[in-house]
Amino acid sequence: MNATAKSMFVVILERVFPKMPDFFYMLTEQNIRVTHTVNLLVQYMENGDPSIAEALKQNVHEADLLKVRNLHELNEAFSTPIDREDIYRAIMSLDDIVMYCKTTVHEMDVLEVTADSFMCDFSYCLKDGVDALANGYAKLGSAPASAAHDADAARKAERHAEKLYRVALPQLFEGNDYINMFKRREIYRHLTNAAEHMAQCANTLHDIVVKIS
Repeated sequence: MNATAKSMFVVILERVFPKMPDFFYMLTEQNIRVTHTVNLLVQYMENGDPSIAEALKQNVHEADLLKVRNLHELNEAFSTPIDREDIYRAIMSLDDIVMYCKTTVHEMDVLEVTADSFMCDFSYCLKDGVDALANGYAKLGSAPASAAHDADAARKAERHAEKLYRVALPQLFEGNDYINMFKRREIYRHLTNAAEHMAQCANTLHDIVVKIS
């Protein structure tokens, strides 16, 4: 086969069987963007700086672009290295974490709520969890079995957040400042919802590990 015929053959082959996107890299990239969002959330909880809130909103926009790209690649892919549904679940769970971070900061601003110690601790739990997720998804292409430990670490962080919530509520509803109580409860719920989606993403990671290890 001469060079021209060979190149034509390659072109035809690529059209019939397009090159598979590197979904492991794409999920890792999205995970890293989520860690940036959560790091900004931690900073905002620690000092309430409005400029950090603006930076978080911009980061959320960039995270949304990655989500849209990943979904597009998934929809267009002829084949995937792992279960297509698992990739979809990972993409959406990661995006849900980001959106709850954005909602948290937005409502703190609208409701004029300043961070308390529980909100800071919730954000630390999220940081621990998403850092573990980023480490775990980054291992899928090279050492998938070891990512199970990271999935467990992310779930542990979510359980810690849930325990914090159960401690925070009784303390919050002491006294008679009901408006403040319900404002803060809303913020607590957004943060625990973010943690729940973090756990869902960890469950997906563990499912992937089981299937490909």
